[in-house]
Amino acid sequence: MIDGKRLAFAVALGTLAAAAGSTAAGAQQIEWRVENPFRFFNDAADTEVHRATFAALGQDELRQPVMAAERQLSERHPDGWAATMFRKTCWHWQRNRFECPDQNAYIHPKSHRVIAELKGVEDSQSVDCTWLTAPLAGRQRGASVTVPCDTPVKLEVPYPAGLKITVEVGGRRIAETAAKVQDLLIVGLGDSFASGEGNPDVPVRFSRERAADYGRPGKTEGLDGYPARVGDWERIGDPKFIEENARWLDQACHRSLYSHQLRAALQLAIEEPSRAVTFVGVACSGAETTFGLFLRYKGHEWVPHPPELSQISAIAEIQCGASEATATDYPEAYHMGGKVPELQGGLVLRRCEPAKARKIDLIFVSVGGNDVGFSRLVANAVLADQSQLRRLGGWLGQVTGLDQAKDLLSKLDDRYKSLNRALHNILHLSWSENDRVILTGYPPMALLEDGRKHCPDGQAGMEVLSDFKLSEAKAREGDVAAAGLHAKMRAAAHTHGWSFAEAHRAAFQGRGLCAGWSGGAAFSSADDLRLPRLVDGKWQPMNPADWKAYVPRQRLFRTPNDAFMTGNFHVPQSLLQTVLKQQGYEWVQLLLASTYSGAFHPTAEGQAAIADSVAERARGVLAKYGAPQRRAVN
Repeated sequence: MIDGKRLAFAVALGTLAAAAGSTAAGAQQIEWRVENPFRFFNDAADTEVHRATFAALGQDELRQPVMAAERQLSERHPDGWAATMFRKTCWHWQRNRFECPDQNAYIHPKSHRVIAELKGVEDSQSVDCTWLTAPLAGRQRGASVTVPCDTPVKLEVPYPAGLKITVEVGGRRIAETAAKVQDLLIVGLGDSFASGEGNPDVPVRFSRERAADYGRPGKTEGLDGYPARVGDWERIGDPKFIEENARWLDQACHRSLYSHQLRAALQLAIEEPSRAVTFVGVACSGAETTFGLFLRYKGHEWVPHPPELSQISAIAEIQCGASEATATDYPEAYHMGGKVPELQGGLVLRRCEPAKARKIDLIFVSVGGNDVGFSRLVANAVLADQSQLRRLGGWLGQVTGLDQAKDLLSKLDDRYKSLNRALHNILHLSWSENDRVILTGYPPMALLEDGRKHCPDGQAGMEVLSDFKLSEAKAREGDVAAAGLHAKMRAAAHTHGWSFAEAHRAAFQGRGLCAGWSGGAAFSSADDLRLPRLVDGKWQPMNPADWKAYVPRQRLFRTPNDAFMTGNFHVPQSLLQTVLKQQGYEWVQLLLASTYSGAFHPTAEGQAAIADSVAERARGVLAKYGAPQRRAVN
């Protein structure tokens, strides 16, 4: 008698015999994909969460896949999907450096693991297939494995040479393919809009019963009944209080997994099965072209081990992998005839020798806002005329208006010119491939849906501190400066041959700072702009413990209220006293919690909208240089 499995094997063997000599002629084919295409994640399962989400998107959603995926992920994880992933990456948060289990192989990978499947075999669960491999470079053979034909196999594909994969049934070849992985090195440089500011990987958690008091900045105003974070702390700013701060991928720079640069790189990785992405993001909240990209900048938050290198030097060092980047003095190369005086004399940058430096495929850049005093313009628009903060000079330096911004704008061209020179001479970008640089425009913050009117006067989303009061007139003035910045950025991109991402700007109209609940029938607690306060023993309008930082919202910008509820940045009480040189300034903690926590920056959805714009420009650049394009994911 012949058992069932032998009979099935005999039938399958007879069916497949005709296809044994020619893969093209047969119905059987090998399909494969990179197991962990976004190599920044150590755990392939974390990448798979995003790949599977993308694979399930509908046809309309594929027009903006990052935004669509962010909405789905936030609905499943209203406290944020990044919380379970941010400590499992190739960024070592304690050492402040890119480091994987095999740190040298991250920049110069030797192989990629792929998942291969055989398609087109009937009764495949009843038939055994033998998988044979051989490197495309060389004559040696790889390992062989025999499994049921319906079982996927995992194979190591040498990089960059590739692998020949053959499937046999009963000694007869039924399918064959060549697997070559395209590994892209994508770099992210820039400021808070690039770092993901406003969107910590782990937002602060609030107590259901407890409230916090922040003292009295003036003679009449009491700052009590505020949401209080969880934890066994006694005083705002004490060590146990600070232990409950929001957590970031990079604490000093407020860099998170929600960064549009990271999300764009991740999207490019998961949408093409034969592609892998090696991502290196060094953007830092508060960075400028000078202090940040060229010169060391210690970051946004006080930490024991701040960044040691400028962003350009950090990327140059990373390019070298196991080799050493040389520190070189450039006293005259980048100050543009004295027009960028900060870079004149004493400028030391790391540089990797061209023969040792890995080529960069894409450079994402978001910079310019801090160069023209973005935060000071915002302060001018949202600080009440008679506020104590305005008299003190704002919270991030001197409050400035349109005239000062125009002066700074006039100096921006030289800074971009200096950056372009460094990208070529330090990071070895080919002069004929300038479009690999993608400069990202800033989205409008206070425009209403018609694209002409601005958010009206008021405290909507800003009553966390009475000094905040949005002025429509000053917001309009700030928008004039923002329009000038956008024009400068677009012109710089054209001058230097960079790609310019700006399609996302339209998505922010009508979804800025003042977008939220207006008392209509369609009430949404997520869109409520008010801050929870404990009044007469009752929380209004909601209990702070019910705040969900990452549920979908109408507004794509964090308001000061949102920033307090999401980032809630505070500093140790001892540091506050050292800086201010006096007691009784607990209310300054409230100021920090509602500004340094990411107010006036895009939400996670806003970052996703920008990521879609950047990814779209990147696809065009990659297509130009022969990269495979997005196709259906199984």
